[in-house]
Amino acid sequence: MVVLTAVRCLITGNYESVATCVLVLLLFLIPAFLQDKMDLKIPAVFQAIIFAFIFAAEILGEVNHYYVRIPGWDTMLHTINGFLFAAVGFSLIYLLNRGSKDFNLSPFYLTVVAFCFSMTIGVIWEFFECSMDLFFGMDMQKDFIIQKFSSVTLDPQQAGALIRLKNIVETVISTGSGETWTINGGYLDIGILDTMKDLLVNLIGAVVFSVIGYVTLKTSKTSKIAENLMIRPNEHPEKKAPEQED
Repeated sequence: MVVLTAVRCLITGNYESVATCVLVLLLFLIPAFLQDKMDLKIPAVFQAIIFAFIFAAEILGEVNHYYVRIPGWDTMLHTINGFLFAAVGFSLIYLLNRGSKDFNLSPFYLTVVAFCFSMTIGVIWEFFECSMDLFFGMDMQKDFIIQKFSSVTLDPQQAGALIRLKNIVETVISTGSGETWTINGGYLDIGILDTMKDLLVNLIGAVVFSVIGYVTLKTSKTSKIAENLMIRPNEHPEKKAPEQED
């Protein structure tokens, strides 16, 4: 499907989307590369979720514009992102904790570290989105139309008095080149609410997996969910010593 999308974009002259398709194909190789080079076992279900996430974010979201066409598409992906990176952080600490004789973390501490890892990745991604918007004129932090807000910037005396605007029905924007844009329905919020919403759903995804991981470690039982979502070291069967001939 990615290759067919790339061919379609090539025919229509959308070369930026062709580059996105090439990037997606390279990202698809990362799990196999990590398994081979780091001797890890990434469960098939976890790999499938990763592939689906990449496809949904880049091919459907960016190339086919699902971010704009389908309400909540970005929210869904950020929720899954929080879940996935909690799983990655949990697996990394679990591998370190299991493979070291001098490193023994409690299940609660391990879960907290995994949660913080996921939230840190979410924050770094929001930094990236903000940087792309500021320096490259993109709109990765999607805007919302709001009907009310409060600001001390509007205080004419510059005394820090809070000015509350309510029931905003229209905003008119005039540019130095003489262009005029009218925003019907309210005021255009530039990415703040989108960022907070993304971090909130990232937190929800991280909490869900953290609870699963904590229960798995605390009860010392390997659940089907944990088996399918946790990266583990490859367990090689011990080679038997050759039998000596009489």
